[in-house]
Amino acid sequence: MFDLSPLWQLAGLGALIACGPLLWLRLRSRAATPGQRLRALTVLTLFLTFDLVLFGAFTRLTDSGLGCPDWPGCYGSASPLGARDEIHAAQTALPSGPVTHGKAWVEMIHRYLASSVGVLILVLCVMSWRHWLRREQGQTQGQGVEAIGVVSPAWASLTLVWVCMQGAFGALTVTMKLFPAIVTLHLLGGMGLLMLLAWQAQGYSPKPLRLSPGLRAGACVLMLLSVLQVALGGWVSTNYAVLACSEFPACQPGRWWPAMDFEHGFTLWRELGVGKGGGWLPFEALTAIHMTHRLGALLVFSVLLLFAWRLAASGEAGPWPRRLLLVAGWQLLSGMSNVVLDWPMLAALAHTGGAAMLLTLLAALLAQIEQGQRSTRVQALPIRPVAA
Repeated sequence: MFDLSPLWQLAGLGALIACGPLLWLRLRSRAATPGQRLRALTVLTLFLTFDLVLFGAFTRLTDSGLGCPDWPGCYGSASPLGARDEIHAAQTALPSGPVTHGKAWVEMIHRYLASSVGVLILVLCVMSWRHWLRREQGQTQGQGVEAIGVVSPAWASLTLVWVCMQGAFGALTVTMKLFPAIVTLHLLGGMGLLMLLAWQAQGYSPKPLRLSPGLRAGACVLMLLSVLQVALGGWVSTNYAVLACSEFPACQPGRWWPAMDFEHGFTLWRELGVGKGGGWLPFEALTAIHMTHRLGALLVFSVLLLFAWRLAASGEAGPWPRRLLLVAGWQLLSGMSNVVLDWPMLAALAHTGGAAMLLTLLAALLAQIEQGQRSTRVQALPIRPVAA
């Protein structure tokens, strides 16, 4: 399952792909300060990571996750071109199976893109430490420093460690044959990567947001509920439980509350399609997974509406209520489309993208709230007179 011989070839290819955005960024920001270039790199990496999350969803939705059944290459090769014979043999033996030429290319392109994002995050980490050390040195020597927001390089280091862990979960996704818990954790890892980058991007463009303790707590609760709901959505997708409910708002024809098996459905450590006792996963378990996600969506939607209303009433939130409501509406419509339109690819990708956007926005919002608290603490510090 593990053949590391093409590892350096994949790493080199990822670095080559990453050179494109880095060169574009360099040409575009020639007149920018180091801090401005660092912020631009963070935003660019965030954008490309968002695209990677969507392509990962596309890989899963097209059943391409096992298009190359080993890791990191494809039958020990750096591309499907070197594995044509093996892929042809597998496709001939099982034409509708997980290994086909098309699925192999989808899976490997996902790995190439993931490698390039990893390279960008490595560059971001190195630049963050360089900028931090130069700034500290300038302050020590009494030199002027640029006024751009400062983010601790520990965030970039955490992001680098996170993306390495994400790569490990990607390997386990393949070698453990789409084990539902591992695939769900891989999805959550991608979302976590987006949140880390969004926090840093907001930190380089500080806009302190001062909110009441109740609204700050509400934002944290909304983030927690949203992460749990995304985890439920991943559990629905990885167990192929989307079509367990074929109608909306009812679940099944004439049945608002059908028979459900929560014990089998939420046994977390099991193979794909296998129930708690080792037998086949019953349809009632898929229904339980789907209905739990629907109920969770109702809870998150209600909390989001309440929070956006209170945020707008505070008069200090700017565009945040409108942004949150737009994403909530997007998620509602794309989620309904998955069921009503029989789970078309576009609706499913839109739903994943909406979830990623919601968590990205909430991470940026929490970063602004933290900036507001920090500025309030600084203003509250007593001013000590300087002795003559």
